[in-house]
Amino acid sequence: MKSPTSFPNPELSGLRLPKGVPGPSLFYIFMRRFFQVTISLGCKIRVYNRHFEPARGGAVYICNHQSFLDPVLMAFSLRRPMSFMARDTLFQVPLFKQVITGLNAFPVRRGTADTGAMKEAMRRLKAGGQVVIFAEGTRTLDGRIGRFLPGVALLAQRSAEWTVPVVLDGAYEAWPRTQMLPSPGSSISVRYAQPIHRDEARKMDAETFINHVRDVLIEMQADVRRRTGRPKLEYDVVKSEILSTKS
Repeated sequence: MKSPTSFPNPELSGLRLPKGVPGPSLFYIFMRRFFQVTISLGCKIRVYNRHFEPARGGAVYICNHQSFLDPVLMAFSLRRPMSFMARDTLFQVPLFKQVITGLNAFPVRRGTADTGAMKEAMRRLKAGGQVVIFAEGTRTLDGRIGRFLPGVALLAQRSAEWTVPVVLDGAYEAWPRTQMLPSPGSSISVRYAQPIHRDEARKMDAETFINHVRDVLIEMQADVRRRTGRPKLEYDVVKSEILSTKS
């Protein structure tokens, strides 16, 4: 696999975003910078292929889910603002609700087919925004990338102009779901893949598209782990294909 790079999209490298592209609020800019500084003090962060951030158009970022740090890690090196689905119970905490709302989060009811959340995500994408989806629906148990939720294809194929696969690696080791607090000094990688245009996404049926994106993430994860000296994670391909056929 080609060596990853680490520079922003040249069209987004200026002080202002291109005309017509929705920009971040002052609060979002402040918090993005705050997280860049604080997380970088506690962990070694490597971000690759930032130039794959689309300069304009609605974009859905399909990402694996390793830790509570993931929303911040996934977005803090991108120039355009990002929207996030967050479980509805987080919006019941008054002060925290104001913070995550200011960071463009909107509620989703976990464990249900939340059509309201899907419609809100579609609305933001059609307005030219960017939305991140943690496609597994929950944090990993062992660092591996699990099966993706079926609604991911709906957003990508119907509402987004671009689909950007993203892999996080090292965040699980830094803050697994069984641990109360993150481990300082951890090494974490964030890597973006080349965007998939809507026309290409629509050439595939929903299952084929989702499997393709997941394969891209698994391939990137293996390459990142090889470059950072971590052991490769094994996936039961045969079992995965059988489950996919039965679903």
